[in-house]
Amino acid sequence: MTASRDYEIFEAGDMPLQNGAVFPQLRLAYKTFGALNAARSNVILYPTSFSAQHSDIEWLVQPGGTLDPERYFIIIANQFGNGLSSSPSNSRDVLGGAPFPAFSYHDAVAAQRRLLIERFGVTRLALVYGWSMGGMQAYHWAARHPEMVERAAVVCGSARCSPYNHVFLEGVKAALTADPAYRDGRFVTRPTAGFRAMGRVYAGWAMSHEFYRGEVWREAGFDSLEGYLAASWDGAFARRDPDDLLAQIAIWQNGDISRCDEFGGDFNRALAAIKAHMLLMPGYTDRYFDMRDNEDELGRLVNARSAALHAIPSIHGHRAGNPINNAADRAFINAEITALLQR
Repeated sequence: MTASRDYEIFEAGDMPLQNGAVFPQLRLAYKTFGALNAARSNVILYPTSFSAQHSDIEWLVQPGGTLDPERYFIIIANQFGNGLSSSPSNSRDVLGGAPFPAFSYHDAVAAQRRLLIERFGVTRLALVYGWSMGGMQAYHWAARHPEMVERAAVVCGSARCSPYNHVFLEGVKAALTADPAYRDGRFVTRPTAGFRAMGRVYAGWAMSHEFYRGEVWREAGFDSLEGYLAASWDGAFARRDPDDLLAQIAIWQNGDISRCDEFGGDFNRALAAIKAHMLLMPGYTDRYFDMRDNEDELGRLVNARSAALHAIPSIHGHRAGNPINNAADRAFINAEITALLQR
């Protein structure tokens, strides 16, 4: 590790992907917290969410908190396409000018599993915890490797991308790629207008009707709705490479735990393969991952050790699952994960 880098890289070599391509010199970026115990039984895997890198979500890892590094060995795995793990922005040389191939959640789980086994000798996970796209990865873990996963917490996530969620993401893509910087399937310069448009689309979906009607943005110090949108959303995605964002959106849209050779698209069979203690924690006002999808999944988790759906009673929409500055939602999640870890 260099002095300027606070994460490590797992060099996976030339790795076959689910779509049949072989990705050369695959790199999985990760960061660890705490210490692995002698039995290697205190591991929590924490995959990243859309556009996030480990530094964006590590606030949840704190002594006495939801993910306690004094008790657990916590690994934040950076998702492919996030700019740290293999992504369009950092793979041009190894691809030799070829297009960045389509990754899937199944590919992410396969690489993360290799990291756990080859680098740490870990074959059992006390918990896979994830929010949003991280929650979808937690679901994929529980279905594909039931022998490894004791518990899984799916926070504002689902077992597959719903048609409604897919359509939302089509709007996001359209906003970003309408920028004139997007030509022939890639961005030739930074899409300033596209980033702003993407942020404005996201703002309407990420938060709830109640959030805007109650002008809850005033609690963060804003004196106008426009001020809130400009400061919180116009530049929200400009810190990332636009081609990376498109790669992650593709992973999200094609997410489905049953879309693999093992399950052959049989959704019921995939959910029935799960044996972990499952906690589904949607947000009451989340528009990305509708609670009704989790309710449908709950009845199909027929072989899980336990399965519960406890919705976050929040008006913060999808962001209820990542409550950095929201004490009430954070307390709710803390209590639920504490109870899950005691099962």
